[in-house]
Amino acid sequence: MMRAALATEVGALLSLTEREIPEPGPGEVLVKVTACGVCFTDVSLMRGHYPMARFPVIPGHEITGTVAALGSGVTGLSVGDAVGGQFLYDSCGHCDYCVSGDQILCPSKRITGIVVDGGYAEYVLLKSGYVTPLPAGLDPVAAAPLLCAGLTAFNGLRRAGATSSSRVAVVGSGGVGALAVRYALAMGARVAVVGRSASGEAVAKELGAELYIASGETDAAAALKAWDGGADVILNAAPSNAAASSVLTGLAPDGTLVLCGYDNTPLTLQAQPMILNRLHVMATPSGSPHDTRDTLAFSAQHGIVPSVTPITLDEAPAALESMANGSGGGRRVITFD
Repeated sequence: MMRAALATEVGALLSLTEREIPEPGPGEVLVKVTACGVCFTDVSLMRGHYPMARFPVIPGHEITGTVAALGSGVTGLSVGDAVGGQFLYDSCGHCDYCVSGDQILCPSKRITGIVVDGGYAEYVLLKSGYVTPLPAGLDPVAAAPLLCAGLTAFNGLRRAGATSSSRVAVVGSGGVGALAVRYALAMGARVAVVGRSASGEAVAKELGAELYIASGETDAAAALKAWDGGADVILNAAPSNAAASSVLTGLAPDGTLVLCGYDNTPLTLQAQPMILNRLHVMATPSGSPHDTRDTLAFSAQHGIVPSVTPITLDEAPAALESMANGSGGGRRVITFD
């Protein structure tokens, strides 16, 4: 038997339960979970923001662990290998997006911890083509959030064209934002951070940002525009469409606003400055398996892992409720013996 935390319905607290350890079928990998990050996506699941969600379901998609058993037909992995599991559980494998390596865009994709059971459990079943080997040297507990927060930040920056000559502004320096700052710096970019109050400046400067802007005290877009002509890339990591809209005109001509964080309100953007300055707006939905490999490899090469707070499975319901209420506590990661 294994212990797991179960989401039974929208609005309910997680419940702790026991289930039989599943057996891997063809093409499946049974992973003994080492750690699973607590992500804001899990809060969105509990709030009913995913109409495709299947209840009851075990949440969690920032998974690290070791291979415990292999189903028939699985190659390239061995029992005992350190691996990671991500937001994308699987996809159809034959549509244009899948065959071109953009499985995250597959119309038939399934999402770990939302449609299929995830990592808030001692064991999890994953699909072999969507399991990523962990690079040597990455601590599996600290690395767990890289499977979503890290992947989203890294993929967003590189798809927006961030380079060593870029000025990159990051809105929000929480889980995704803090990693985006570190990735941008490792890419050689200059970095600014936009936060709500001056209290976030010390953390932003500690991460390496050269500029901090408190949006509650100054016009963030104007301050970015005064930063040598504006940001080439603005990555919105805050769970707020209004925050993204407010900094649009802080872009330099031909600049790109990347939506990583968002809420369920309409996104309102000013058309005239977009047209006059050829501004771009894009979003990034996590990533495909090759994006995960690239994220983990880059993280290992540059020593980038988030600061995490390990918790037990018993503490997971309270941690998720705390995150939903906006309480502090750092990036929490469920760990298993």
